[in-house]
Amino acid sequence: MDHATPLPFLRETLLFLTLVGVLIPLLQRLRINQVVGFLVMGVVIGPYGIGRFVEDWPWLQWVTIPRRQGVNALAELGVIFLMFLIGLELSLQRMWSLRRWVFGTGTAQVVLSALALGGLAHAFGNPPEVALVLGLVLSLSSTAVVMQLLTEERTLATPLGQGAFSILMLQDLAVVPLLIVVDLLARDGNQGVWAQLATTTAVSVGVVGLILWLGRKLIAPLFRTFAQSRQSEVFMALTLLVTLSIAGATAAAGLSMALGAFLAGLLLAETEYRHEVEVTIEPFKGLLMGLFFMSVGMGIDVREVLREPFWLAASVLGLMGIKTLITGGLLRAGGLSWGLSLQGGMLMGQGGEFAFIVIGAALGANLIDASIGQFMLLVVSLSLMVTPFFARLGQRLGQRWDASLRPQGDAHSSLAVPDVGGQVVVVGHGRVGQLLGQVLAEQRVPYIAVEHNVERVALLRAQGVPIYYGNASRADFLDKLGLERAACMVVTMDQPAAAMRVVQNARRLHPQLPLFARSHDTQHAQDLIDAGATQVVPETLEAGLLLTSHALETVGLAERDVHAIVNAAREKRMPQAAQA
Repeated sequence: MDHATPLPFLRETLLFLTLVGVLIPLLQRLRINQVVGFLVMGVVIGPYGIGRFVEDWPWLQWVTIPRRQGVNALAELGVIFLMFLIGLELSLQRMWSLRRWVFGTGTAQVVLSALALGGLAHAFGNPPEVALVLGLVLSLSSTAVVMQLLTEERTLATPLGQGAFSILMLQDLAVVPLLIVVDLLARDGNQGVWAQLATTTAVSVGVVGLILWLGRKLIAPLFRTFAQSRQSEVFMALTLLVTLSIAGATAAAGLSMALGAFLAGLLLAETEYRHEVEVTIEPFKGLLMGLFFMSVGMGIDVREVLREPFWLAASVLGLMGIKTLITGGLLRAGGLSWGLSLQGGMLMGQGGEFAFIVIGAALGANLIDASIGQFMLLVVSLSLMVTPFFARLGQRLGQRWDASLRPQGDAHSSLAVPDVGGQVVVVGHGRVGQLLGQVLAEQRVPYIAVEHNVERVALLRAQGVPIYYGNASRADFLDKLGLERAACMVVTMDQPAAAMRVVQNARRLHPQLPLFARSHDTQHAQDLIDAGATQVVPETLEAGLLLTSHALETVGLAERDVHAIVNAAREKRMPQAAQA
C-alpha cells in the first residue's frame, strides 16, 4: 500500500508558509528590505546552507529545504505573478505622461549599460552571445527593491522618484524582447542566428499583437459581466483565469509563460477594473514575491563567496559603479540636480530580479557555463543585499553635494521630472460627481473618478471619462489611488455609511490630504467632520438656503441683506468645524 504524501512537497510548502508568516512582520518591524530578507533566508535554509547537513543531522529536514525541487514549481508560479504585477503597473496613460523619461532616458540607460557591461563581459573571454545576454540582463535594476525604498522614504512623487520610476518602466518593457532573445539563443546559439531571430521576432510580434487585440475585445466585457456580483472571489477567479490563460497561450506558441502573464497585466491595466484587481491580489503579492526570492537564495552557493572574495567584491562594485555613472549622468542630463542624480544612480545600481530568471534559463539550456552563471547570480544577489546601504549613502552624499552647490545658484536644481500627481480624486460619480468632473475637465484640471456601479462605469468609460471601478470604502483600495500625490479628494457618495468609511480610511492613511465631502444633512456633516473631513457641504442645507435666498429677493429684500441673512442661517446650522 502506497503511503506517499497525497500533496507533493507538502513539507516544503508548510515550512515556507511558516517562515513567511514570521519573517514579513519581523522585517517590517526591523525596517529591513523584504527582498534582502527573503534572499538571506533562502541561502540559510537552502541546499547550500544548513540544508547540506541533513545527511549528518536528519532532524534538520524539518527546518530546511535541502532540495530545490521542493520549491521550483511554486517559484515558477511566483515568477508568473511577478510579471503580471509589473504589467499591471504599466498603464499606457502613465507611460505617455512620462514619455520623454520612459522612452528617452530609460532607453538610453538600458542601451548604454548593456554596451558597457556586455563589452566588459566579452573582454573577460565570454562568447558574443553570452556577453549579449549578460550585458542586457545586468543593465536592468530591481523594480521590487527600488520601489520599496522609494515608498519607504516617501519620495515616489518627487522628481527623483518619478525619474527612477520612468527608467524602471522602460526596463520592465525591455524584459519582453530580452526573453525572446534568450529563448532564441538557448535553442541554437550558433546556427543561423539572424535568420532565426527574424523568424522568431515575426512570430512573437504576431502572437503578442493577436493577444493584445483579442484581450482588449474580451477582457473588459468579461469583467463587466461578472463584476455585478461585487464579490472579491469573482475578481480573484477572473484574474487567475485571464493570467493563466494568456500565459498558457504564449507557452503554446513557443514563448515564455512569464511573457503571457506580463501581457495579461498590461491588458488589465487599461481597464476600469485595474485598482480593484490590485486590491484583490494584494494579500498574495508579498507571499509570491517571498517565494520567488527565497527560491533564488536557495540556489546561491555561499562557498563560492569564500573561494573568490576579491573577484566577487570587485564585480559587485564594478556593476554598481558603472550603472551609477550611467544612470546618474542620464538623470543629470534630464534636469535633476547633481546631488539627486548621484542619489538616483546609487539607488538603481544593483542587478534586477530578472537576472535570476534569465540566467537560470540560460543555464538550463547550456548557453552559459555553470561556473559563470553561478558567479553572476552571486554578484546580482550581493548587489541586492547592499542596495539599502548604498542608497542611504547616496542620499547623504547627494544632499551634501546639493548643499555645497546651492549658494552658487545651481541653475538646474529646480528642474523637475513631469509630475503625474496633483490630480483631484473624486469618489462617487453620480449626478454630483459627474458635474464636478465636467467642470474639472473644462478647466483642464486632472482628475480620476471612482465608482462602484458597474453599468455607470462602463457607460462613462466609453465616453472617455477617467473613471475606475472599485469599492473606495476599503482602505487597501484607497491605497492604490495615489493619494500621496493627489491635490485633494472629494467624496460625493450618496450612501452615508460608505462615505463615512471612505473619509475615515483616507484620513488615517493620509493625515495631510485635503478632504471634501458631501453630506445628506447637518448631523451627517458633523459625523464626517469628526471622521476627519476638511470641509463638508450638507446638500439639504445648501439647497434650502439657495431657495431661501431666491424667495427673499423676490419679496423685495436687498441682495446684500439676503446674503447676510443666508450666511447667518448657514453659520447657525453648519457644524462648527465645517466652517473652518
